[in-house]
Amino acid sequence: MSKFNRRKFLEGSASVAAAATLGVGVYSPMAHAQSLAFKPEKGAKLRVLRWSRFVQGDIDAYMANVKKFTEKTGVEVRVDNEGWEDVRPKAAVAANTGAGPDIILSTNDDANLYPEKLLDVTDLADYLGKKYGGWYSANEAYLRPDGKRWIGIGLGAAGAMMVYRASMLKAAGFDTFPKDTGGFLGMLKALHAKGTPGGFALGNATGDGLWTNWLIWSHGGQLVDKNNKVIIDSPETIKALEYAKELYATFIPGTLSWLDPNNNKAFLDGQVSVTNNGISIYYATKTSPDPKVQALKEDVQHAPYPIGPVGVPTESHLFFNQMVMKYTKFPQAAKEFLRFMMEREQFDAWLTAAGGYIAPPLAEYAKSAIWTSDPKHTPYRDAVKNMRPSGYAGKLGYASAGAGADFIVCNMVAEAASGSKTPKEAAERAQKRAERYYKV
Repeated sequence: MSKFNRRKFLEGSASVAAAATLGVGVYSPMAHAQSLAFKPEKGAKLRVLRWSRFVQGDIDAYMANVKKFTEKTGVEVRVDNEGWEDVRPKAAVAANTGAGPDIILSTNDDANLYPEKLLDVTDLADYLGKKYGGWYSANEAYLRPDGKRWIGIGLGAAGAMMVYRASMLKAAGFDTFPKDTGGFLGMLKALHAKGTPGGFALGNATGDGLWTNWLIWSHGGQLVDKNNKVIIDSPETIKALEYAKELYATFIPGTLSWLDPNNNKAFLDGQVSVTNNGISIYYATKTSPDPKVQALKEDVQHAPYPIGPVGVPTESHLFFNQMVMKYTKFPQAAKEFLRFMMEREQFDAWLTAAGGYIAPPLAEYAKSAIWTSDPKHTPYRDAVKNMRPSGYAGKLGYASAGAGADFIVCNMVAEAASGSKTPKEAAERAQKRAERYYKV
């Protein structure tokens, strides 16, 4: 757990020891008599905008739960699916025009782009936290930035792990995945020499581009400090970018334009032997009708990101939020929908059907059988628990959300890695771009 997350969590905790162990609030599951429900408005209808599935089980189970909700409440729910890159602008338009979906499932800290346009869901967040073991602290960083009002409900995160072909690593001389950045670079060089290179997204990929946060953080670089001062143009960042150039020299061609689907396709097609991704690649080997893809099942393995010079894990994962727009005509129905979808009977079934693709936001759901039914699922279980917020080490808000949506860190790494700019030039440009968001 990052120092940022640990500090945020410990503030106000009644039990420091217990809190430091769990990384969540000190609620005991089921400690309170839990009976909360919101009465939908007469004639309520809901429209939900969410990101498209990367695993089929996700949307199948989600829609099954939607159907159960409608059967129970009589509230008709329309669900629209869009790609991650498309949800963000559509959500922004809805917030600015005051018209559109009632509920939006989006990514990272999009909620902080327009917090005043979102319904206060503190009552629901408190209820779920008390009932299900407490929210992991990243939820509060993203969705309770002022420490008081919840502007959304955490859905979880698509954990980003190293996904690799064990046979190809062994052929290159590696029996295990390297645990440090030096060994990682050596492995990628060996794989490249064998004609089985790796590849990591350097385009504006909402999820898979987050590996660039790890790259910078692992060397001690930060976009901003704890006071939200932009410090990306630093010696630590320069070292990280010099390292990125060495990594990039081993990549398969074309990664500068990769978006989120590209590395999945390249890996499953046998073009790359290692990438960063959620569990969707492994899921595909178990569910694809293509014999070539099925044949990869035993060979696919998962590992955490290597540790860099800072000496601690610096995980960055794609956070999922659920926002109720303040303009909705049916706020009670919207909150009841989210409550229903987050309750154990529905949420655990959804987690299971998604095959470990979504790491849980609440501690109690880390006990779901999906995380131990297959050892390859387990590395993804604690993504929300261990992640650093994308605006690390500053406070999340308009600036962090805007800088993240503008892909400043990812673009900086791409420029330096590819040689279109020197590491210093790339860091200077990122500094200026970030300062436009983090205005003093």
